[in-house]
Amino acid sequence: MAKKLRKMLGDVNAPSIVALMRLIDTQSKMTICNWCISYAEANILPIFEKHCPNDSCPRNALNAARDYLDGKVKFPVVKKIILNECHAAARELDADPAAQAAARACGQASAVVHTLSHSIGLYFYGAAAIAYDRVGLNENAEVYNKIAEEVCAEMTAALQVVAVEDEPNPAKIKWTC
Repeated sequence: MAKKLRKMLGDVNAPSIVALMRLIDTQSKMTICNWCISYAEANILPIFEKHCPNDSCPRNALNAARDYLDGKVKFPVVKKIILNECHAAARELDADPAAQAAARACGQASAVVHTLSHSIGLYFYGAAAIAYDRVGLNENAEVYNKIAEEVCAEMTAALQVVAVEDEPNPAKIKWTC
């Protein structure tokens, strides 16, 4: 029997994750949302589309989230797409952990428009998607943990690029992880 893979990678108590969460806390809702969606589009969605080239569900969720931020649709429309398309696609991908984690990460990135704490879900699922895509499914925990730390550093750097210094309206996030 093949070893059971974790659906998410990373440790919420790791200093790098705590630092990322603290940086997120300093930013506005709009900055956090745009960062998450952009990161998912650039780094996670390509993994999903490589594994599932004929499935547009995660892309639809990210596009719907952008449309919500632009005032083009109401949240119930976005929620329906996230749940009925993106997360539904993930549930069907048990045989492809990289694609499944990528779909879940895109769902988390999309859902951040409603609940900002989903931003950390983008990291946990995104790290799994990137690691499983990069090195496959048969590595040891140390290899996966190293990649998860690299992903955290990349996400932190991406947020630092768009972060507003001394943001006057930082989001108030209730972290429950």
